[in-house]
Amino acid sequence: MPPQTALSSLLNQVGQPGLLAHWESLSTPSQERLAQQLTSFDWDQIAACRQLAAARRSGQEAAMPLDLSTARTPPCHRLGEATAAATAATARGQKALAAGTVGAVLVAGGQGTRLGFDGPKGTFPIGPVSKATLFEILLGKLTAVQRRYGQPVPLAIMTSTATDAATREFLTRTNSCGLDPDQIFLFCQGTLPAVTDNADRLLLDAPDHVAVAPDGHGGMLGALAARGGLDWFKARNCQTLVSFQVDNPLAMPLHPEFLGHHLLSDAAFSTQVVPKLSPEERVGVVVEQAGVTQVVEYSDLSPALAAERLADGRLRFFAGSIAIHAFSHQFLEQAAATDDSLPLHIAHKKVPYLNDAGQLVEPAIPNAYKFERFIFDLMPLADQVTVVEIDPAEGFAPLKNPQGAPSDSPETVHQALVAHARRHLAAAGMTVADGIDVELDATTILDDDDLRRPAAASSLAGNRIDKPLVIRSG
Repeated sequence: MPPQTALSSLLNQVGQPGLLAHWESLSTPSQERLAQQLTSFDWDQIAACRQLAAARRSGQEAAMPLDLSTARTPPCHRLGEATAAATAATARGQKALAAGTVGAVLVAGGQGTRLGFDGPKGTFPIGPVSKATLFEILLGKLTAVQRRYGQPVPLAIMTSTATDAATREFLTRTNSCGLDPDQIFLFCQGTLPAVTDNADRLLLDAPDHVAVAPDGHGGMLGALAARGGLDWFKARNCQTLVSFQVDNPLAMPLHPEFLGHHLLSDAAFSTQVVPKLSPEERVGVVVEQAGVTQVVEYSDLSPALAAERLADGRLRFFAGSIAIHAFSHQFLEQAAATDDSLPLHIAHKKVPYLNDAGQLVEPAIPNAYKFERFIFDLMPLADQVTVVEIDPAEGFAPLKNPQGAPSDSPETVHQALVAHARRHLAAAGMTVADGIDVELDATTILDDDDLRRPAAASSLAGNRIDKPLVIRSG
């Protein structure tokens, strides 16, 4: 059947009639699927993507407004320091957790493809002894918080079109990793179409499907608002929301001191950073200039600026962003109500596409532009930004690279988790034999206080561990 008049008219109007090239050969369900996708697009947003692609192609992209020559790393609280400010912050954070006014957003749209794993990254087994998945470890931390403070932490999990169904199935199968399903809000992030090199066309990757990609972790804001997530948190009296990524099993977004610094400073946006040690580290950094704080991508730092050091030997721009943030709920509501609060970012990528003969082409070099948004771009909109430096050994072990990679791989994450457990067990007076893997149970061990409980120590003969063990408390 011929394409609907309205659909043909729409595509002619936006200059994309070629997206119906295979219409006549499609089954009725396939035609309906393609029509639904095309009519669901925000074509004004796609026009903005094409304009950005054209600007990139012609070398006329807008220059970064921040003058890095006069920028600095903003003042940072150091988590865990024995100071009066840290004590006050910890007390304030504990008060918020006990009052149940903190909610969490877990960004979990990524697939395990890069790890050689077929499934959502959150279902990747990473526990060095238990083989617990990333989801089980991270959601277990919320269980431990509830055990300690007597209040749930309402959790929104952002999936993607590629991971949504499998994530829902996993949570059903695992009984939500021990959390109350009523305290979990699942929502799917949006997508943006890829645009060809010459910025004139969208691409088909199947006869009935336009090539799209997830719109980045910044898509969290729009998707959460559009699907009722901000209202869901508000109904549960969540005045503070923290966000964190599924690929970091050591993440501690609910650390009381971090929350307390955020609340005591009346910050709209707070963020955790780790010290960047080498100029070559591929991590964005938090910078401040003229009272404006933002994250600058490592690629936007010249080699000379990236290598500059302070008098104490630290890099001038040392505050590496690790994608753990805290927001006031009110700030997110205000940002969500503004269409341009998060700018588009562009990247040149290899995008599979159908050629004129209807054959799928796997390009050998980048052939199209993809677009995404970053949640840290909200920083400049915040009246107050608070930065908290953490010890990476305590809170940062990202899983990004496949088996055998020199960094951020399953092996290095295992090492980080075991080292973390051994360090805290030693502080609690327990000895671990050399070469023995140990793991702290995320659902029952929140901090060293739990390790000192008799329930943890009683399971150990003579406080010595000489075989692989998962330590639990209670």
